[in-house]
Amino acid sequence: MLAESDPRGLLAGYPDGLILDEAQRSTQIFSYLQSFVDDHLVPGKYVLTGSQQFGLMSGITQSLAGRAGMIQLLPFAMDELKSADKLPDALNRLMFYGMYPPLYDRDLAPADWFPAYVNTYIERDVRQLINIRDLSAFQRFIRMCAARTGQLLNLSSLASDCGITHNTAAAWISVLEASYIIFLLRPHFSNFNKRMVKTPKLYFLDTGLAAWLLGIREQEQLTFHAQRGALFENLVVTEFLKGRFNKGQQADLYFWRDSKGLEVDLVLDDGSSLKPVEIKSGQTVAPDFMTSIRKWCEISGAPNRPAWLVYGGTTGHANGNITIVPWSELTRLATL
Repeated sequence: MLAESDPRGLLAGYPDGLILDEAQRSTQIFSYLQSFVDDHLVPGKYVLTGSQQFGLMSGITQSLAGRAGMIQLLPFAMDELKSADKLPDALNRLMFYGMYPPLYDRDLAPADWFPAYVNTYIERDVRQLINIRDLSAFQRFIRMCAARTGQLLNLSSLASDCGITHNTAAAWISVLEASYIIFLLRPHFSNFNKRMVKTPKLYFLDTGLAAWLLGIREQEQLTFHAQRGALFENLVVTEFLKGRFNKGQQADLYFWRDSKGLEVDLVLDDGSSLKPVEIKSGQTVAPDFMTSIRKWCEISGAPNRPAWLVYGGTTGHANGNITIVPWSELTRLATL
């Protein structure tokens, strides 16, 4: 590979710029790249891409500190699919397919693509990051994570169910984060004089992958599946995450939950205001959908604070300070 055998020659051969894919595999080129960047101060001249952040970020921080900008690219966002006229018009289909690009630019079915993706991911990224001797145990671990989508991350319980140690579970969770399979949503720090839950919640960065790992093979299964609510919550949370990453922003997303179980699914914190979002998969807005968010607004000292409810229905309206948003309009809400 030229990036390893002759990095200086490779860079010199492309004076107008270069895209290096999976750059974390050849981090030695970063030190040579530093001098080229310093000699030619043209923003965006060199683009480094990688599917895992451990190796890529360690190389950047060691050799390119202060010279690189970081952009995290997740699976398609709903607004991207909508602009390409590829956004599914049925919620079940959207959650079942997920939003990985190959499922929209090729004639592929989820049942054909996801098994190959998981297998190649394990062979490629996992073996590079850590030495896993029992691949079947790791595959079981991923599936057990999918079963806990939208739940508080209990490493002890997860480790016990998978027959591994607590430390191994913690290391494997880090691997899933580093390779953009899962996302841990942190609890918000404001306690409003209440005892707070300090454990993060676990989400997958793609609902289609999570659905496949759960054994869902037909989109119709989602109608009455026990994990439908969790997958819908996953969809909404990741849309907000993509909205921020696609604008080059940090993920200022949290959830709020006290020791008595009162919870708000999402709290957006922009540094000057808090914006609560409740998520419900039902297609009919029930009165109790808004109970938690109204209580949170009262506890926070701003009972009339603007708030949002995203649900699985088709029509939107306002209910006092709460704006009710159907899932299909999530594209405009994710830019809050």
